[in-house]
Amino acid sequence: MLKVSFNPFPILTTECLNLREIKQGDALDIFQFRSNKEAMQYIGKPLAKGVAEVEELIKRIEEGVESNTAIAWGISLKNSDSIIGTIGFHKIEFENYRAEIGYMLHPSYWRQGLMNEAIHVILNFGFLNLNFNSIQAIIEPNNIASSAILTKHKFVKEAYFRENYYFNGHFQDSEIYSILKSSYIG
Repeated sequence: MLKVSFNPFPILTTECLNLREIKQGDALDIFQFRSNKEAMQYIGKPLAKGVAEVEELIKRIEEGVESNTAIAWGISLKNSDSIIGTIGFHKIEFENYRAEIGYMLHPSYWRQGLMNEAIHVILNFGFLNLNFNSIQAIIEPNNIASSAILTKHKFVKEAYFRENYYFNGHFQDSEIYSILKSSYIG
């Protein structure tokens, strides 16, 4: 079975970004996009109503890192410590060497290639350092930007589930994309 350790926390860098550990002091930054309708439109979770709610989310993230069951990075620009987005593996299936990637970015930073950089470094880390065999992403079918970035990184659409979850008074569809280590590295 797969074993991972996030101690010490792995800090990752790209040309423009630092991906670092999320701390309680980042709650206000994260609140800026978790409370933003545009940023949250495809996430399938309610808008954050206050910083205290984000502090609880950060507590759950910290617990996942401490127990080596999940990991999330805060995304910041190289010249700043402010978090503009998050990315991570929030579900890891240890027995299947498989993880689910999730990500979001404040709309002010969309269409600048930043999430492309973040996904690239996270996939490298997942396959080469954590030894995942496959990584999946579950997205809302109308999220064309997310679909495009996943296919750019060699993800393949594996499934379309009709009305498989209930959110905001409606049944919602979802798509599942995945990539195999052999496809990514090969």
